Order: sequence, then structure tokens, then C-alpha cells
Amino acid sequence: MEFSLSQNYPNPFNPVTIIEFAVPRQTLVSVKVYNIRGQEIATLKDETMRPGYHRIAFDGLELASGIYLIRMKADDFASVRKMLLLK
Repeated sequence: MEFSLSQNYPNPFNPVTIIEFAVPRQTLVSVKVYNIRGQEIATLKDETMRPGYHRIAFDGLELASGIYLIRMKADDFASVRKMLLLK
């Protein structure tokens, strides 16, 4: 297993989507959502996590339709995925 951030599903979503990621060893993990301008919208995880596969439900009910970015950071790993909220 290695660090990974999977594409959210469903995508496009309205209003809830699932974000899955893998952590191969215990480490500090940060998963955040940004708008297309790069402004942070939500912090979904910012904690030390155990190894394994993890999932987070993200609710975009209060957000406008549009493109959002999911960013995961852990150790020297970083990954970004686009997601589309359609209302």
C-alpha cells in the first residue's frame, strides 16, 4: 500500500460525495477542500491517522454549484483532485 487520494464519487455530486484515501503508515494527514480560487472551504482531516483505507463523506449543501478541489497531504505526499458540485 502507498499514499493515494482517489477520485470522489459520485462526481458530479449533489450534495454529498465520498472521498477515499490510503495511508500506508501512521502519520499526520491533512485533507482539505478548496474553491477554484484556492480559498480553503473545509478541513476534513488534520490528524494523525492509522494505516489503511479511509473514507470521508463531504456535504456541499451550503456551497454554490461549481468546481472544488480536494487536497491531501501526508509526509512528502501531496495530491489534488477536482470535484464538481451540481445543484
